[in-house]
Amino acid sequence: MTGLPAGAAGHDPPVDDTRRFSLASAFAAAGDDETLARWVGDFLASHGSDNEVLAAALAQDRHWWLGPVLVPVDHLIRLAGPEDQVQCPIEPGQWEGDVDAMEESLDEGWEPPPLLAEHRDGRLLLQDGNHRYEALVRGGETHAWTLIWFDDARARDEFRRTTSFASTP
Repeated sequence: MTGLPAGAAGHDPPVDDTRRFSLASAFAAAGDDETLARWVGDFLASHGSDNEVLAAALAQDRHWWLGPVLVPVDHLIRLAGPEDQVQCPIEPGQWEGDVDAMEESLDEGWEPPPLLAEHRDGRLLLQDGNHRYEALVRGGETHAWTLIWFDDARARDEFRRTTSFASTP
């Protein structure tokens, strides 16, 4: 199985490899910034992500993309979750149910779509994929496939030059 069971813990199944938004399709779209930006916007607006607000925000300005790259999870800053200090608080029961269902799917072979991180002030802020991130971490993963966006090409190029994990396989 490559996705969550329908209705698991109240969470809709994520987009899986047999559908349009997989890790493989992200790699295929990564040929240029415009194609990848379109893939990201479509993914964010899809039933698997349900993050239309971020899709609309990203569509307002041009961004420069890197990835998918394999990023150490300790380099990513989660912005959503049940903790009080996160930017996007999620009710603990809903959070746990969603993350638990994703963990089960990972155990069954699901390969989640890449996480989406914003490079801001030298940090990688996890703007989409917080549940996927947590499921990966709980599953013992030390790295996560991630798409990173930058506000200008120079910042992306500098990051690529100075960061050891900023290359794709």
